[in-house]
Amino acid sequence: MKSRSVLSALAVCAVLAPLTGCGDGTADREPPPSGGASSATGVPGVPAESRRPAPGKGSEDPDDLNGDGFRDLVVPVSLGDGHDTTRIDGRVAVVHGSAKGLDPSTRTVHGRRELGLPSSPQDHAEPGSVSRKAVVTADPDGDGFPDAVTSVALGTAEDGGVSASRTVPLVTWGGPGGPVAKGGASEVRLPRSVSELGVESVVRGDLDGDGHHDLAALAQNHSSMVLLHGPFTRAGAPARSDTGLPWQEGTLVADDIDPSGGPRATSLLLHRPSDGEQSGNLLYPARVGAPLSGESTRLRAGNAHAFGDFDGDGRRDVAVGDDGARNNEPGYETEAPEVDGSLTVYPGDGGEPVTHRLPEVPEDVNTYYGPGGFAAADPDGDGRDGILVATYEGATLIDGDRRTAVLRRGPAKADGRRTPARWRHARPVGAADFDGDGKDELILNRGPGGLFGHYGERPTHWWITEGTTSRDRTSFRTTSGFGTPEDEGR
Repeated sequence: MKSRSVLSALAVCAVLAPLTGCGDGTADREPPPSGGASSATGVPGVPAESRRPAPGKGSEDPDDLNGDGFRDLVVPVSLGDGHDTTRIDGRVAVVHGSAKGLDPSTRTVHGRRELGLPSSPQDHAEPGSVSRKAVVTADPDGDGFPDAVTSVALGTAEDGGVSASRTVPLVTWGGPGGPVAKGGASEVRLPRSVSELGVESVVRGDLDGDGHHDLAALAQNHSSMVLLHGPFTRAGAPARSDTGLPWQEGTLVADDIDPSGGPRATSLLLHRPSDGEQSGNLLYPARVGAPLSGESTRLRAGNAHAFGDFDGDGRRDVAVGDDGARNNEPGYETEAPEVDGSLTVYPGDGGEPVTHRLPEVPEDVNTYYGPGGFAAADPDGDGRDGILVATYEGATLIDGDRRTAVLRRGPAKADGRRTPARWRHARPVGAADFDGDGKDELILNRGPGGLFGHYGERPTHWWITEGTTSRDRTSFRTTSGFGTPEDEGR
């Protein structure tokens, strides 16, 4: 009963404007299917007409949105032409789990109206658009039904010489049918020292291991890290706030909340900014019954991260490594030997870090963009996580000394346009146990065009695998027909 997500900082060119101007000499090639065997999978199709999930009785799992005891999956949905970068019309969809696994025909699609959010002032965004990256699921009020916490820009403000969009988390409260806006979402009450500009990089966690879901973020006025401890009131007020940790530029990454509700404190990792190169990381270790300390541990450089129990000792470890991204400025095409092509596991017991070599990069690859990041996964249910690593041909699960390729391919032609063979492979995006059998299914996706090929953005095809085999528990497509008729007509 674990939830994971691939966490990666994909590099961008020094000049972003033309997506194809950064150089990609990768030759077309057809990789072998999973495990070297013939793939039994086909191209995912749009699932049957959606039906509402059965109401649950409540859950301790932040990813069980209807509280029925089975994990759910939140995915991005782009309405309209998936190739059009000038029109952003996104939704988030919840695909619900069951005793038979993830069920794509049981899904709900949410835009801003369904989440009770104000219209977006962002350029190119449709009034109802909401980004999957802005949404975090957690149960701040502790009623057993996870809520949707969405970071929303509410206009421009200034504080202490810093001018930016005032961005605040808004909570759409959950219930037996999932998050539903009744009278609008509630604005999270932030400490006075950060309220003028709000916060960014919002993540969920149980930062002191007391069983209540908390939120962590970075103050946009650069004053501090912001820790908001649950339980929250329905007016958005946390039980207590902490602004004692120093602000550091970067992005926050949090360990998973224990889906059973057990007292497992979640550590925080701060990933420093990157201009294509592999950048540094600071770990803020968590302890049950104690607040996060400002005594951080400096980890190696690497843009890919995953928390998990990689040695099976019951303690949480963290893996940091090379996601393959490279700076395209002269002299920065390679990384230091201790960073290049490797990952390092830092044991939760404080023991010596262990370094592993990553799968070799094919000789014909010439790109500044890495293939993606890492995720923890336990597909055999033995209690020891493996590290699911994105490769230029798909994914590889590194579990101790075993390495297993997990590969899926999208169609050569989608929406009337061809996709180069080098971009047809699926990327790993996480792992979770959707049927409650104690074994993780792996989650892979892909999409057409350069936005997905370079950055992994706007996926349209999804595979939920049966472990590391070539078989799928299910697969589905989030193109036309996946949303409700009302969504499609917008």
